[in-house]
Amino acid sequence: MNPNKNNRYTPLFIAVAVVVGIVIGTFFANHFSGNRLNIINSGSNRLNNLLHFIDDQYVDEVNIDSLVDKAIPQILSQLDPHSVYISAEDAQVAADDLKGSFSGVGIEFTIRQDTIHVQNVVKNGPAEKSGILAGDKIVSVDGKPFVGKQVTNEEAMHRLKGPKDTKVKIGVVRYGAKDIKYFTVTRGEIPQHSIAATYMLDETTGYVRIKNFGETTYAEMLISLAKLSRQGFKNLVIDLRDNTGGILTSATQMVNEFLPKNKLIVYTQGRKSPRQEYLSNGHGSYQDIPLVVLINEGSASAAEIFAGAIQDNDRGTIIGRRSFGKGLVQQQVEFPDHSLLRLTIARYYTPSGRCIQKPYKMGDEADYAQDMLTRYQRGEMFSQDSIRHTGPQYHTGIGRVVYGGGGITPDIFIPEDTLGMTSYYKRAAMSGLILQFAFTYTDDNRLKLNNFTEMQQLADYLVKQNTVEKFASYADKHGLQRRNLMIRKSHKLLEQYINSRIIYNMLDEEAWNEYLNLGDPAISAAKKLFDSHSAWPEKMVRKTDAKQPGRTARLEPRSFDYAPTHNRYTTLAHA
Repeated sequence: MNPNKNNRYTPLFIAVAVVVGIVIGTFFANHFSGNRLNIINSGSNRLNNLLHFIDDQYVDEVNIDSLVDKAIPQILSQLDPHSVYISAEDAQVAADDLKGSFSGVGIEFTIRQDTIHVQNVVKNGPAEKSGILAGDKIVSVDGKPFVGKQVTNEEAMHRLKGPKDTKVKIGVVRYGAKDIKYFTVTRGEIPQHSIAATYMLDETTGYVRIKNFGETTYAEMLISLAKLSRQGFKNLVIDLRDNTGGILTSATQMVNEFLPKNKLIVYTQGRKSPRQEYLSNGHGSYQDIPLVVLINEGSASAAEIFAGAIQDNDRGTIIGRRSFGKGLVQQQVEFPDHSLLRLTIARYYTPSGRCIQKPYKMGDEADYAQDMLTRYQRGEMFSQDSIRHTGPQYHTGIGRVVYGGGGITPDIFIPEDTLGMTSYYKRAAMSGLILQFAFTYTDDNRLKLNNFTEMQQLADYLVKQNTVEKFASYADKHGLQRRNLMIRKSHKLLEQYINSRIIYNMLDEEAWNEYLNLGDPAISAAKKLFDSHSAWPEKMVRKTDAKQPGRTARLEPRSFDYAPTHNRYTTLAHA
């Protein structure tokens, strides 16, 4: 055996031993007592002694904190894919994501050519009140130059965010000007909305796009529904595509608005966590409205709880593609240095009793991370028949078959079509060139584009500007060789992606969503369902696959064949 190989792993073994002592000892000492602590006491003592021994006797000086931060993820990776450690540096960002607000200057930015470009300013926020405009380039912060390789998203947020009522001096270069303008901004609370869009799809159908489930999401949804009520909506589409989840209680509160009394929403259960049920209280204001929920492979956790509760209670129709499959419950523990441990303690179960967690091998993160690619390669994104369910069959209240063991399978499947997809489009999208071109085009034409305040007006204008041809010339100069045949084939996809980003830059997230929903296959399927008065599952025709009797009870229509969309929800950094 090669001794060098053993030596290479020695630091990791030491790190693991150190961290196990800290994590397990601190966790159980702070949260449990009695016999449970005695179970691990001997091991904990040995590991803590090892930590002190290393700190006292090791040949070189050891940064124990750094060692711990690097090693804890290695330990947790041997458990499950969703038990995670969050360092003290990242803990505040993680908290902001769920809190619904943060303290900062109120801008949305991107980094191009080692410079911060302000894409949007929060309306009535600190930056807007101080005079900063969309299109400004930030070149200094607190009197120090801030350009070059030091400019990263993390460093930008570190310098621009800060405690409420503190001040930061920002130097910007404005389009068309050479001199630096300086603004002193007083930081304030900046809201982070969970709901990206609320509007009417047509005269009777309301639409709500929910990005995640945070502390304020339930209240935001009530405001959205009240807005739609004033506009006379009779049907509702809730879009949870690429919603990665969040707070369980937010999801259960929101589902409660749509269910009659004493309906099971979800329950949790684990080895040391007794079954806990969440039931509807019957006070929901929207129990009778026809409902469609949109999901895809990016919908996870709380989004799956929401969709699963609606599906299992036969309350609405789920449209899209199979969801991610995250059904593990984490308990969060904060350490004295403000770092966080999120440890899996239970599983989520939908009302029919199915666990939506997709299979995983303990310690095999690579296989788990490759799941989406595996789905794609076996054709699941294109055909419902390619979905492989690992769990047993379950039944909803009216007897419809549903499956556990890997996400929520929709009632109506929307395939991703390959029409218009070329290698040129893939390279343009994956390289970031489309985003870069859209930012550049926006900056260069901001004065003209400011004349448009409505999505449809701006969209109609952009169609006449031949943005695809302008992008092709731009991309050719930046390393993506022009391919005229492919460009023609992908013209619709390229135009949609390019123009959507320009609309986002000039208007807002709602206008962006509204533009992307034009001709969207899932939206079209939902509207078709409402038009046929079949949004309630019990009113839909059940049909068993004749070729494979008993395999699954399908709902008709089971799929719609439309053109694909690009990754819809690319976001920018905020500060």
